[in-house]
Formats: sequence, C-alpha cells, structure tokens
Amino acid sequence: MALDGHVFTAPDGARGFDANVVITPAVAAAFVQRDYRFCVRYIRRQTFHDFDLSDDEAQGLIESGLGLMVVQHVESDSAWTPTAAKGAANGDVAATEADQIGIPHGVTVWCDLEGVAVGTPPAPVIDYCNRWHAAVAGAGYLPGLYVGFHCGLDPTQLYRALRFIHYWGAYNLNAAAAPIVRGLQMKQSSRTPLDAVPGHTFEFQVDTVRTDALGGRPTLVARDGWSA
Repeated sequence: MALDGHVFTAPDGARGFDANVVITPAVAAAFVQRDYRFCVRYIRRQTFHDFDLSDDEAQGLIESGLGLMVVQHVESDSAWTPTAAKGAANGDVAATEADQIGIPHGVTVWCDLEGVAVGTPPAPVIDYCNRWHAAVAGAGYLPGLYVGFHCGLDPTQLYRALRFIHYWGAYNLNAAAAPIVRGLQMKQSSRTPLDAVPGHTFEFQVDTVRTDALGGRPTLVARDGWSA
C-alpha cells in the first residue's frame, strides 16, 4: 500500500539526517523541531534486520513532517568485491523493498558505493553500479549513488561511465573526489554539538541538499504541503 504522501524535489539548502536506527514519530517530531526537513533510512540488501525501514516507520516519519529517502545497506564498508550479478540482485531487492514499504515511484533510492576491496579493477564496479541502476530505474524509482570512502572509481568514471545523475557525497569525501562536471546533489557531514537534538544520542549524520552544477537535486516523499 502506497504511503500517504507526495513526491517532492528537495529544495536547495534543505537539511536532513541519515540513521541506521528506527526513528519513532516522537523522535521524528523532535528532529522537525530542530529544523531537520528530511530523513534517509536504510533498507535491506539480503537479510531483513529489525532496524531496517518498515512501512509503519515510513508512514510515521511522513506524518511527523519529515521527508523520506531510502538507501540500501552496503555489503561491507571496508572490503567487498562488486560484480554485475550482485548489482542486478541488490538493485532488484532495493526496488522490491521500496515498493513493499510503499515508497512512491519517482523518489530517489540510493546505492551505497564504498569500501570496495583494494585492487578491484574499475570494470566490475561500473557493471555493479549500472546493473543496480537499471533494476531500480526499471521499477520506477530515481537511482542515486552515495559516494563513500574507497568507492573504486575516480571522478571521471563516476560521471562518464555510470548511468547515475544523482550523487550524494560521504562526510569524508573531499571535493576533488566528487564526480566531474555534475558534482554532488547532497553532502553528508559528521554531527557537531550544534546539530544535536536534545534527549537523543543515537548515531546519525547530517545531510544538506545542494543543487548540482547541472541543476539536479534529489527527490523524496513527504506529506502534502511539505515544500511550503
């Protein structure tokens, strides 16, 4: 069943957060009070965990006033080997999970590209990303790429060899490692004391939307009137 929300293009400068814990409506409301506009939550890659996004949590986030995007768990943040087959399989799971949660078509679903094993040639990384993209785009979502530490591709390959047009940069990604020409549409940063939400100490990172060099921004689902 589709979530009770609408698809919006995130406005330039919107501040959100990503977290790998369940966000209750009360917690979401506390973040809204601190001027967070959206949340990025994780969906499964293989086994479902009790901290992965569910349809009930997703609806609670929207009703609390947060916009919502989703990102799929990476196989490893330190050493894994991408293949075309993994890209197709993981992309199918990401699309299926988004659909089962009720994420409407047109929302950005993120692929987490980081921790690629040292020495992996670019070709299988490219194949993984493009097969993942094909599966998610074929299901009606906007595929986005989270570019993290040791993503296995250089800035030229990220832009010219991949089908992606939506890029999200990790907190430790410097400007020189971002995709050429287009750049980033969202940038993650480590939480500072000023970003804290009173009463909530779980781990999260702050994410800020910024229009990329070609005018692109990510999309999300939120309740009616969210962009006002």
